[in-house]
Amino acid sequence: MESIRYHVEAVWDPEASVWVATSDDVPGLATEAETIEELAERLRGMIPELLAANGLLPTTVETGSISFELTGHRHELVTLAS
Repeated sequence: MESIRYHVEAVWDPEASVWVATSDDVPGLATEAETIEELAERLRGMIPELLAANGLLPTTVETGSISFELTGHRHELVTLAS
């Protein structure tokens, strides 16, 4: 049986210098971190907690784990030398 994969989007906020994560799959998910690695670490704890709090944690989880996909978006403006 294939497990559900939860999709999380991370966007770089250049003003705050943090990655901001949200998800349509995980109600209430909104967090930030200075690095994408720190963000992934936070998500490992937050996603199961939020799914359980919203009554959405699958009862058929066979492996005792869930899967999430973290997609990052970062836009940069590069100034060219004259």
